[in-house]
Amino acid sequence: MEIQFIGAAQTVTGSMHYIKTKQAKFLLDCGLYQGKRKDAYEINKNFEFFDPKEIDFVVLSHAHIDHAGNLPSLVKKGFTGKIYTTFASRDLCAIMLLDTAHIQEKDVEYVNKKRHKQKKNLFEPLYVEDDVRQTLTQFVGINYHQETELTPGISLTFYDAGHILGSSLVSLKINEEGRIINLAFSGDLGRPNLPILKDPERIPDADCFICESTYGGKTHENPLNSEDSLAQAIAKGVSRKAKIIIPAFSVGRTQEIVYALHRIFESGKVQRIPVYVDSPLAVNATNVFRVHPECFDKETSRFLFKHEDPFGFNRLAYLTNVEDSKHLNAVEGPCVIISSSGMCEAGRILHHLANNIENPKNMILMVGYCAENTLGRKLIDGEKKVNILGEEYNVNSEVIVLQSFSAHADANELIEYTSAFDKSKMKQIFLVHGEIDQQEIYKAHLESIGFKNIAIPKRGYVVAV
Repeated sequence: MEIQFIGAAQTVTGSMHYIKTKQAKFLLDCGLYQGKRKDAYEINKNFEFFDPKEIDFVVLSHAHIDHAGNLPSLVKKGFTGKIYTTFASRDLCAIMLLDTAHIQEKDVEYVNKKRHKQKKNLFEPLYVEDDVRQTLTQFVGINYHQETELTPGISLTFYDAGHILGSSLVSLKINEEGRIINLAFSGDLGRPNLPILKDPERIPDADCFICESTYGGKTHENPLNSEDSLAQAIAKGVSRKAKIIIPAFSVGRTQEIVYALHRIFESGKVQRIPVYVDSPLAVNATNVFRVHPECFDKETSRFLFKHEDPFGFNRLAYLTNVEDSKHLNAVEGPCVIISSSGMCEAGRILHHLANNIENPKNMILMVGYCAENTLGRKLIDGEKKVNILGEEYNVNSEVIVLQSFSAHADANELIEYTSAFDKSKMKQIFLVHGEIDQQEIYKAHLESIGFKNIAIPKRGYVVAV
């Protein structure tokens, strides 16, 4: 068996790992690479290391776009096999991939207007909505803990990764002419004690573990303190009648913040104020959350039983219409506006920041990971001037960073999870989905507790297992 690391290799984007066995050729994840626009377009459009027509199937860990977002390109290039994932991930992909196609079509339309005037060659989107619809026909939903034969000699079992709704740890049992190889893949590993979702589950011992390392060298605040930290920030904003702007990813983080606000207001820790969720994708994603209570932890299930809907409460408004979004400019504080994207690189959040960032009365709450060079990272790093939609703005609003909401396991949690594997059986560990400085720290930690043969593969690296 061979593994080739194509995406999320010494970077946190574009998760894709190519597996060749005697029985089949398949992918673990098929995510969009996100970076400089020109480079990203070429990487996502051209499958450099394999022919999509030769891929037998895909195993998808979860629905985030950097893990699932290039599946329609794969299909467009000739992939006709099945895409195995959990039922919740399938449902999230149905809305997220269509949203991504729509954004691509609109972006290309905007750019091509300029290129047409300049008499330059016009661009094409990576894929369009029809490509997504075909892709969705190839999805196969599988329950957690249900061992499924993908092809003779290869069986798959999903375990709950506790990262986003439907996220999974992948356990593959591969029989190559009588030789059994147990391959584990973390996808994105969640954190214990996060709101809404169950904790990450233990998976069987493995010979080989492909493990994410996003925060391999950093620790987060305790998630049990997340509500108190959020309540303190909201109370501070209420006291000065602030508009509290929260950039948040439409899937996962938005629902966590809404649920936390619901609990905070119910408990009386902070007076009720208007909350606006301004993201069409977040509205659709929240509806998917509502129909998958099997993914909720016990506390959320009890809250659901008592309060009917953890994602809806008095003074909460979900907005999809552009005009309703624009009307928020005239709304007086105190209020909360939650909008995407979480890294502040696109979407309606840019307009809310542009309209509010120079007012010292207002507040910006950063509640998630932001990659290098993004507007979100610049705000987290405390830059005093930032560029938004082509114009420079002074950062006069207070910026507060709440790390306890991170959905990625931190360094201690990664070590604790990996430590449960039997070291005598684990032959190789491959660190993916991380920046090299974090991966080097994580590798050193693993070696210090007795793990051996730990690699940090570059893009295109091939290894025999």
